[in-house]
Amino acid sequence: MQAQNIKSILIVFLLICLSCLSFLIYQTNDEKKKVKEDLIELSNIKYGLFNVDEWKKILANILTKKIEEFELKGTSRKEMKKKISGFLYKVITDFENVYQENNSGSIGGFFKNIGAKAFNIFGELKENIPRFTDQILDFVNDPKNKKALKGYLTEKLNEYADNTFSKLDYTTHDSIIKKYKFEDRATTITGLNTQLTELQQKANIYKYALVTIAILVMAFILSTKDVTKIEFILLTATCFLFLILGLTLPMIEIDARVSAIKLTLLGEQINFEDQVLYYKSKSILEVIRLMLTQGSFDLILVGFLVLVFSVLFPLSKLISSVCLAFSEKLKSNKAIHFLVYKTGKWSMADVMVVAVFMSYLGFSGILTEQLHQLDNLSSKLDVLTTNKSSLQTGFFAFTAFALLSLLTTNKLKKD
Repeated sequence: MQAQNIKSILIVFLLICLSCLSFLIYQTNDEKKKVKEDLIELSNIKYGLFNVDEWKKILANILTKKIEEFELKGTSRKEMKKKISGFLYKVITDFENVYQENNSGSIGGFFKNIGAKAFNIFGELKENIPRFTDQILDFVNDPKNKKALKGYLTEKLNEYADNTFSKLDYTTHDSIIKKYKFEDRATTITGLNTQLTELQQKANIYKYALVTIAILVMAFILSTKDVTKIEFILLTATCFLFLILGLTLPMIEIDARVSAIKLTLLGEQINFEDQVLYYKSKSILEVIRLMLTQGSFDLILVGFLVLVFSVLFPLSKLISSVCLAFSEKLKSNKAIHFLVYKTGKWSMADVMVVAVFMSYLGFSGILTEQLHQLDNLSSKLDVLTTNKSSLQTGFFAFTAFALLSLLTTNKLKKD
């Protein structure tokens, strides 16, 4: 009798621990989900590598730097003076030839050519080429003119970009930065990464605790020959909590991103980091709701089947098990008997777990392969990609439900 009381106290203790842990898991997951969604939004590649505004800033900075570095002195001035002088000499010579040809067909033109030669107009222009060249070089070196040139190039760059590319909506972007009260996107991303790391550490602790409780409950069931009605109720409640966790918590997180990309433009290094390409994290219930609200018949049908086999059958099985444990009359009820002993095959909980795990492996493999191809896209680009996909707490909770539910039903069958 005393051993029986200890067993009951143990399962009650595990159930209380699981209840408290479930609350902590939901609280942490909800906070983590909000931070992660905001972080993913700010890290999206549309705000970085694929953002025309970002490229406008980069190109403007490069042009500004190149103009500031451009200074004609010493050898560079001599070389540029030689090129400009040669260009001016050619232009004046070409103009002289055209002038003479245009005035060679009339008496007035004849006198114009004679006058140009008499006054040596083109000769004086050529003699003054060195002076003109020095004036041009001084003009280029003038800081005021450099500033004007930078403004002109920046204005033309912005004008071209605005007329060529569509504008990006920054409403969500700005609201996230405002919500966390950071100065800009970069500092917001850094702050959110810090918060997410702390939340992930807590979530990992809770996940390990959840697995530990599942193992202890499993050991309790396997080591117990006779289960009382009260113990059966407690075990069923434990299965119910695991089922709720498995249905409502995310099961898989698909996260593909370019962790770093480097390229050289006009001798300047350009870096982009943590550019999110694709991200999804959904629970079973969220997937069902998404399918049922899409409006497409095939998706609605699949969503309905998932709802029936993964939600309704497991719940009805747990409820029927409790009813069967407290009523001898219901043992002959075919409907109850079917729900308790036959719906395990129909609900396919174990198959669902395997399917989720295989989907994770498949997604992970596909993403890794595709990202690896992006790594080798060009020898001129230094690309480092990352597949951060992972199984989430919902998967482990649903797995625990599938196993514990099977073991608990077998105990009822023996009784």
